[in-house]
Amino acid sequence: MPDLATAAAGLLTTLVGFDTTSRGSNLALIEWVEGYLDGLAIPHRRAPSADGAKSNLIATIGPMVEGGVVLSGHTDVVPVDGQPWSSDPFTVVERDGRLYGRGTCDMKGFLALALAAAPEILAANPKKPVHLAFSYDEEIGCLGAPALIAMIQRELPRPALVVVGEPTDMEAVSGHKGITTFHVTVTGREAHSSQTQQGVSANMVAVKLMAALVALSERLEREADPASLFTPKGATLTIGVVHGGTAHNILARECNFHFDLRCPPGLEPMDLLAGFFELASAMDAEVKARAPEAGVVVRRHSNVPAFAPERDGLAEAFARRLAGDNGPSRVVSYAAEAGQFQGAGFSTVLCGPGSIAQAHQPDEYVEVSQIERGAAFMRRLSEWAAAGE
Repeated sequence: MPDLATAAAGLLTTLVGFDTTSRGSNLALIEWVEGYLDGLAIPHRRAPSADGAKSNLIATIGPMVEGGVVLSGHTDVVPVDGQPWSSDPFTVVERDGRLYGRGTCDMKGFLALALAAAPEILAANPKKPVHLAFSYDEEIGCLGAPALIAMIQRELPRPALVVVGEPTDMEAVSGHKGITTFHVTVTGREAHSSQTQQGVSANMVAVKLMAALVALSERLEREADPASLFTPKGATLTIGVVHGGTAHNILARECNFHFDLRCPPGLEPMDLLAGFFELASAMDAEVKARAPEAGVVVRRHSNVPAFAPERDGLAEAFARRLAGDNGPSRVVSYAAEAGQFQGAGFSTVLCGPGSIAQAHQPDEYVEVSQIERGAAFMRRLSEWAAAGE
């Protein structure tokens, strides 16, 4: 049997070759994985998106009994547009002990390890199952995970725990912040910029709303718990996208902006934003009084719950044992699907190859040594499944 790390590196090359940027489809990758699983006689099933353009995938290695482990990872990657890559981002290149390519770190490296381990787990005649759970659209708000989790709850014997393989340097991470994202559309009325009484500038209204968000972000920073393990310690709010207007001498007809709020466990994003929603409602009424077609619309795009450290968590203890990790408690500020699994009642941990410092960057990479550490983790997982503890 080929070395597991070597096999994983080969599979990673294949997986990276599929451009699964979130704006597109992941079906070509899913179909390839299904073919790979069929070759091993591993049963699998899809949980497609509402429009059928994307799909989650669940597979079970071993018997359909309770107490198994779920290996969870997302198939989508972030865009490479405008990034100064040194090589083709969808072709894995090895240099200086690193595997470069979009998704090598976040998080196809984990998917490759899980698939590479499948033959070894099968050969071990497992008494407990290992379930693979691959999702879509994690990068744009963990949109695919709810259907994936619902299928696990509905169709699988109750798993004991979930390992979400986000890049953590193969160390156990027991908590992450949540993220809630919003799209705001301000509609005004166009007019010559010298005749402000005849129209409504969507940009001017949007600036007032954004100023309120800036003030809130500064307050959240001041109120952060100094004892928090997170970096940054408290909730953070940022405005990521702004589009508005057509010319300097035309009152803007429309302005759109997107913002996100990331909260540690224990903070409720909608409560923190109550004042902003009141302001948006008041400004909506104000501009409608001047131009009935004008207005302010705030839409929530995604809402990913925070992942709170579990007291004596089963999943964390399991991951630490398999990873050989005796380090301190760790939390991360990025959001992931762990909070969704935890919300569904599963003991959950983050543990996967690579560092978040390389994620989303040009020349994204994963260290070969991380793939080797991940292979050791998977080999111990195979031994656990065979023992049926």
